[in-house]
Amino acid sequence: MTKRITYRRIYEQKSAGAGGDGDERVLVDRTWPGGIRRLGAPLDAWLREVAPSPELQRWYGYDPERFAEFRRRYLAELGDPGHRRAAAKLHDLAQDHGLTLLTATQDTEHSHAAVLAEWLADPDHPGAEADGPRPARRAEDPRPARRAEDPRAHRGDGNRPTPAPGNAARADTASASTPSGFRSALAAAVTDLNAGSLAYVMGTGIVSTALYLDGAEAASTVLLWAALAGYAVLLAAQGWRLARRRRRFVTELLGPRAFVFLTVAISANVLAARLVPDGHTTAAAAFLAFGAVGWLLLDYGIPLALITTLRRNPSFDQVNGTWFLWAVGSESVAVGAASLARTGAGQMLPVLAAVCWAIGIVQYLLTAGIVLARLLARPVRPEGLMTSVWIFMGAAAITVLAGVRIAALPTSATLLPRSVLMGSCVVLWAFSTWLIPLLLALGVWRHVVRRIPLRYETGWWNLVFPIGMYAVTTHELGRASGTSWMTTAGRWEIWVSAVVWAITFAAMAVTLLRFRRPKPPGQGPRAEGAPGPGSAV
Repeated sequence: MTKRITYRRIYEQKSAGAGGDGDERVLVDRTWPGGIRRLGAPLDAWLREVAPSPELQRWYGYDPERFAEFRRRYLAELGDPGHRRAAAKLHDLAQDHGLTLLTATQDTEHSHAAVLAEWLADPDHPGAEADGPRPARRAEDPRPARRAEDPRAHRGDGNRPTPAPGNAARADTASASTPSGFRSALAAAVTDLNAGSLAYVMGTGIVSTALYLDGAEAASTVLLWAALAGYAVLLAAQGWRLARRRRRFVTELLGPRAFVFLTVAISANVLAARLVPDGHTTAAAAFLAFGAVGWLLLDYGIPLALITTLRRNPSFDQVNGTWFLWAVGSESVAVGAASLARTGAGQMLPVLAAVCWAIGIVQYLLTAGIVLARLLARPVRPEGLMTSVWIFMGAAAITVLAGVRIAALPTSATLLPRSVLMGSCVVLWAFSTWLIPLLLALGVWRHVVRRIPLRYETGWWNLVFPIGMYAVTTHELGRASGTSWMTTAGRWEIWVSAVVWAITFAAMAVTLLRFRRPKPPGQGPRAEGAPGPGSAV
């Protein structure tokens, strides 16, 4: 029977006796870790053959947004003869002793060691015994390992490795000819769905608002319905993940990109603000209520979970642009409440808007300090520089929009004088404008200078939302301040945001079509760079 299988960083090994009693410690990286002397290294074996191929590692670049697709490709590689022979050695070691997989990767939760440990613990992987091993855990998890669930309960969860090449045609044919095959593929796609997929609704909703302001009501209505449909589908998918894949859902909620879950609340508030000018105040109030409750739970819950959990490996390098969603969440409530307050729907809405606006400013300043320190004080790999850094600008822009809409309300109801609101808005708009050339230059450095391929991923919607929000903000601030050139510039920016939305939506559609296209019999794993469901909305 297979013993306990864990994984950890090799640098956490304090001595040759570190780890569980009797554990076999095996380094599973392809290259020797820097800073570790080979003589007296805290390990029992080095099995480099089981590591991902160099091509797959270069494509992955340790980008958490690509982990779902990396996991799928690595599982496919584990089906080839070379990897299977190496994995068989690991399986033999795990029969009589506990097994600790060692890696130099900093983010172990998104490393090949975590995937390999999961695969070895799967009772259905080639070479595993039928009596059922224990599931893998990180080595420092003090809780006892539980026995694996019945493998029949995992049909369609996307956790099984890709069939060996000899069986690929039969497996594809069988799944394509039965309804369960479609259900399995759908379940796998939903399981790997990016937690920040609702950024699609945020981007689509704010571009719809922008087009409405410019008088393109027909196009605005189309995008509004696209946003509403996307919200219904993606919210249901995330609810399914919470109900059926709770462990994985919670792991993401406790990870360094946990703030992306705030997109659930932010997108509801964006839709609420868009529905108000159409006269759908009841629907807008319902969306705002849902978004405000979601914001309240997540705005406190995510920082509390990150501070108190022991199931993570904290590092300054894990700070990323999605942390600005903490401030965007507060400002989205302010925008929704201020928009609805214009209709006289509630006496407390102006106060709610002003309070959330103030909270969001403080959160923005705190997050900006952390993210800037991370970018300036630590090395940044081009592979790790994600489009989420654009939320830096988007968070400032939505703060301006919230301030402008609050300034349009009676001063006695908002607790803040109009001069304070408008002065703050001008400062933040100027700063968000200053950020745009910097962000564009970083994009050129990533894709032109360092030649990182430009492929669609969910993070593209993190680009659409800030551009659309900046366009709306410029237009609204110009109108509120009586600055005609700013209003004119905002109109041009609105159509720029519409073009960016169209390009992103087309790239998403092409990616989904390519993913769903049937594979020829016997075809191996997806070619390098081809996107998968984890990188599409």
